[in-house]
Amino acid sequence: MDLGGQDPVVWRNRALILFDRVVTPVAVCDVYGAVLLANPAMAAECRTSPGRLRGRDVLELFRPQEATQVERIAEALRLRHRSRYQVSVCWPGADGTERYGELTADPVSDSSEDTPALLVMLRVLGVREPAPAAPEQVTPAEARILALLAGGATTARAARETGLTTDGVTYHLRRLTARWGAANRTELVARAYALGVLTPGVWPPEA
Repeated sequence: MDLGGQDPVVWRNRALILFDRVVTPVAVCDVYGAVLLANPAMAAECRTSPGRLRGRDVLELFRPQEATQVERIAEALRLRHRSRYQVSVCWPGADGTERYGELTADPVSDSSEDTPALLVMLRVLGVREPAPAAPEQVTPAEARILALLAGGATTARAARETGLTTDGVTYHLRRLTARWGAANRTELVARAYALGVLTPGVWPPEA
């Protein structure tokens, strides 16, 4: 190849600078999917640095949504087909969301006889919000006691309202305090609201 009389190293360095400045997430992988080189945009999607991606399996970083897509690509590469391959993927975002998109892989090599590398580009299509956490599971007796405490009830009144002894109410409160690491009853009630055990905006308090 005619490089216009310039040193091939110069062209390689220019190509690497351009590779690093591309805003699209891009990586070069071997035929098995191990990352050989990644640009900063690709590393940012994986919440790491480009150097730390080297050797990682691209299909572990970005989970395929359809196993049959990967199987077809593997077979095509084994037969040395040189088409463009696309895989629907998802991966965890930095903010707890799940991102989803499409990986496009193009086989590249100096000749048709060489084992190709894969030029992989990631197209981000969207974000799925995390599912809301399920409310903390408590027993009906614990829920009733917490609601009574939130309404200002004493241990004696909570015992009368629930049909328990005062020792029984104290037993449930100690269990809840230990489970949630609460310092006192005020914090216990606050945690009950934070964990979804008690319904906010309702009076008298309800579980």
